[in-house]
Amino acid sequence: MESIASCIYFLISYIRGFFFGRAAPPTIPRFIPAPVTKEQLDYVDLAVIDLSKAATPEGRAQLVPEVRKALATQGFFYAINHGYTQEQTNCIFDIANLTFDGVAPEEKQEFTGDTEALGAYKGYKPRNYWKIDKGVDQIEHYNTHRSIVGQEHPRPLRPFISEMEDFARHNHFNVLHPVLRLLALGLELPEDTLVKTHNFDAKGETSVRFMKYYPRNEEEEKQTNNVWLKGHTDIGGVTILWSQPIAALQILSPQGKWQWVKHMDNALVINSGDVLQFLSGDFYKPTIHRVVQPPIDQRNKQRLGAFYFTMPDDNLKLVPYAESPVLQREGIHRLCEDEEAPTMEEWRKGRAVSYGRAALKIGTEKGVEEEIVRGVTVKHYN
Repeated sequence: MESIASCIYFLISYIRGFFFGRAAPPTIPRFIPAPVTKEQLDYVDLAVIDLSKAATPEGRAQLVPEVRKALATQGFFYAINHGYTQEQTNCIFDIANLTFDGVAPEEKQEFTGDTEALGAYKGYKPRNYWKIDKGVDQIEHYNTHRSIVGQEHPRPLRPFISEMEDFARHNHFNVLHPVLRLLALGLELPEDTLVKTHNFDAKGETSVRFMKYYPRNEEEEKQTNNVWLKGHTDIGGVTILWSQPIAALQILSPQGKWQWVKHMDNALVINSGDVLQFLSGDFYKPTIHRVVQPPIDQRNKQRLGAFYFTMPDDNLKLVPYAESPVLQREGIHRLCEDEEAPTMEEWRKGRAVSYGRAALKIGTEKGVEEEIVRGVTVKHYN
């Protein structure tokens, strides 16, 4: 199916070029990122994985213990040599910024999705949609299904559909699939076990997200205790974050300490989410992370992000791979009984609809609020 879809896409591109010519794409305003902070922050020491090694069986064998250790302990790692040049990465951030600064408010409204009705993020999420901490929500994002060419986009983005399509496919086939092979091998399963459940053309909600955090005023910072996005785990399986220089992302260490994630030029920050916890019986743990006010030399700057949020095919039932020799040795911690386990579609819809909208209850742990989604306790960390 993937090859058929690719052929159709390139055939359409060829026909357009044949009949209408191949005009050069319009210029796009360059996005100039903020300088890296000079403040001495408590950075977390994350593993750096050279993804180019994943191209050979020998390289994969070398990377498996590194990735397994990273995700079984910290839940995060850097990926380098992923196949995009710095210039290609810069272009994606130019397009990401255009998504917010180059689209009129009326057109943004036209492409604003109804998350509660759809059970998925589609189009724009406007600021102040999430009702968190007195309604302070200065985050805007634009979500598009990985099949970029199969949907409408705001007019300023349309000349750059091919770049966005390439970005989605690059994330899926050149980053996600190699990582999934390493994760499966880490469980001593056939290396295509997870790849077969993450099909580009299957029904599901793996998506590209462009995201912008707008600076807050002093009163808003006071109301939220300088936290821009509460501590949480991600809904899906693997999250791919394209590193950007404004320091704000923190992860909660096993010792209960918040530590900063340092920017690395043209690197990816990869973390595991709830779905991998389901499928690995808690072997691959999702790390709690949050976004906070940047250090003083980066304040009053807009923080721009580019992500690839991945989820398995909608029909996958989220039960552990009990046949894994690793899980048979280490033990399986189920989030719920197998017969009660949700499908991917049920889980993502439940999480998307409730996040930032559902009333939370005070949990048993200090500073933790809870909600129940599909019979599973979901925690939010202040």
